[in-house]
Amino acid sequence: MEQRGEEFGPWLARQLSRMDMSQTELAARLGLTRAAVSAWVNGRAEPREETKHALAEVFGTNPALVESRTTDVSPGRPLRWHHRTAHADGGREYGNAAAFAFDADMAVLAREATQNALDERLDPGRPVRVRYTLHELTGPHLASFLAALRWEDLRPHYEQAASAEQKVSRSLRAALDDLESTDSLLLLRVDDHNATGLTGPEYQDGRFAAVVRRQLDSHKQAGGRAGGSFGLGKATLWAASRFGLVLINSTLSEPHEGRTERRLIGRLDLPWRQVEGEAFAGPAWFGEPDTDPAHKGVSRSWWADEEAVKQLHLERGDDDPGTSFLVVGAHDASGDAEELEDLHDKLVRSLADDFWAAMIGGAGAGPLLEASVTTLRDGEVVVREERVDPHGRHPALSRALQAHLDGRTVESLTSEDQVARVEVPLIVTPLKGKGRARDKGREHRAVLLLTPAADGDERHSRVVCMRGNRMTITEHRPRELPLGTTPFQAVLLAGYATGRDGDDVESAEAFLRASEPPEHDRWDRTEELTSLYERGAASRLKEFRGDVDKAVRALVGRREAKSSGGPEALRELLRWDAPGGGQRRVQAFPAVREVRARVEESGAWSVTVELRLPAAEDPWRLTPVAKFDVRSGGRPVVGWGLLAAEENCRVEKGDLVVEPGVRSAVFRGITDPATHPVRSSYARLVVEVQKARGGSV
Repeated sequence: MEQRGEEFGPWLARQLSRMDMSQTELAARLGLTRAAVSAWVNGRAEPREETKHALAEVFGTNPALVESRTTDVSPGRPLRWHHRTAHADGGREYGNAAAFAFDADMAVLAREATQNALDERLDPGRPVRVRYTLHELTGPHLASFLAALRWEDLRPHYEQAASAEQKVSRSLRAALDDLESTDSLLLLRVDDHNATGLTGPEYQDGRFAAVVRRQLDSHKQAGGRAGGSFGLGKATLWAASRFGLVLINSTLSEPHEGRTERRLIGRLDLPWRQVEGEAFAGPAWFGEPDTDPAHKGVSRSWWADEEAVKQLHLERGDDDPGTSFLVVGAHDASGDAEELEDLHDKLVRSLADDFWAAMIGGAGAGPLLEASVTTLRDGEVVVREERVDPHGRHPALSRALQAHLDGRTVESLTSEDQVARVEVPLIVTPLKGKGRARDKGREHRAVLLLTPAADGDERHSRVVCMRGNRMTITEHRPRELPLGTTPFQAVLLAGYATGRDGDDVESAEAFLRASEPPEHDRWDRTEELTSLYERGAASRLKEFRGDVDKAVRALVGRREAKSSGGPEALRELLRWDAPGGGQRRVQAFPAVREVRARVEESGAWSVTVELRLPAAEDPWRLTPVAKFDVRSGGRPVVGWGLLAAEENCRVEKGDLVVEPGVRSAVFRGITDPATHPVRSSYARLVVEVQKARGGSV
């Protein structure tokens, strides 16, 4: 990346500060007045070429460096940790409260860090590339890393912070003990490319200060498209470190101090502590001591050489703008992934679940995101780089969005590879003080896509909802689905996720973002929503969900009505033949909780029935019977090719047996096509669950 030189005045002022040289001293060595040097520093003038050569001699450097101003002339200052001193008023923080807003979970970290990378996409014509690298260090590799980190300087602070009785202190004590006993440390590096990088000054407003110096500063500049809005997401990086320690290497999209590559700094979050009689507030920073009088001694970011980047395991591999975050002592507090390979798999699954839609491109534009995971141990590959594949993890959902992006949707489904599209209205309530009397709000047309579920889908018959950069926000199962609805997958695109622009899109995006909690995992009533929007905002969200459910029911019903040559609806009935002349006893006998069915390629019906059972002292013995409800005549019985117990029951000689006290059971049956009197498409299937002969086991 070609670097533009820094303005002469700020560059010269920093060189004088780094060399502890005053303007008067420089003027004397150049044989000029102090006023001339002051004019250079303040940007009112710039020295002539021959004066720049003389200035280079004073600084002991090459004149070309003075001309280009892409680096400092004085040697780098020794790296050190600067710990914030305790508050003068006696206040104490025993941990970073922002870090407790989220669970210390790899899935949560992946969601928040990737969302932040998407929000900072630089070139809209290319995807953001996000790479996660798990790296376990042991033995000499660990010792070398800790030396580069100045671990011995940190140790007294850790020891004191771990000696208290607060939650953070106990966790630190366990982390220190594990480091000593196992002689191993897990690093997690999160690299994003084609992102803006941590641009801006060291202490004033900008991306760098928002991430490194501040809490709850979102500083998103994504034109209203940002997924995050609270400034909390970055805290997940520190929460995922057992030591509260994250190192950062950023390649900038805009030069700072005349440079763009290898801007490094470290930040540590510890509770209040006292070391050698001096009290410290909590955070600390790793970098060069600042020579600016306003921030004397504070550790600021530094422009590292390639060797320093390598020692700290912060290599980026190319000069594409973006940032690398290194989580030191990474862990997954959920406990469901402890081995390296398990952590690798969890990251891949989490990225696919939350960002599958962002990884899909269409005929008119490419994907928004590419993501991968690599796992190493002492520099050797344990699990090679695995590119996250949305089609492999969520085939039906991916098919639905792909068809939409390619313009291949239909109004109603007539085959299993089609995708139906319909628009659903969202009424955006006016902002307070900006609506007219009796103004309900502006209408936004969200897009609902629906397609049959894939055979391997773990979850189905749900609506996956998203906005903005197409991160999954929430999912729900529509209410009042018709009995026997064929499994499906549905995607709801709202706001900018629709691919459109306009005032209604912008309004819907802001409205939905205001309805999300810090986790960005649902659309519901929030303090921001009720404080910014007129009364009725929460009701509009409820109506929106109701309209989405209504649209889903219409699509699945329409599909059944137009299935190839077949029935109007799939009916699955559960019948109990009660004693007593056919008198119906609602409370005394089993009832259907849920039924799912479909026609296999072989022509067989596959049916899954969930039963709700009343309390009973004796086991239930039930006989499932499959019949065809043909267009004329009686209902012929068809045979089962397979009858299998799924949950809380067993199959014995063609009967279902459910033990006493069991309140729900699930069984599955597949009919034998050889016993069908007509083709499946010409008849409805009826399942009767009858009392078996003998009544009980």
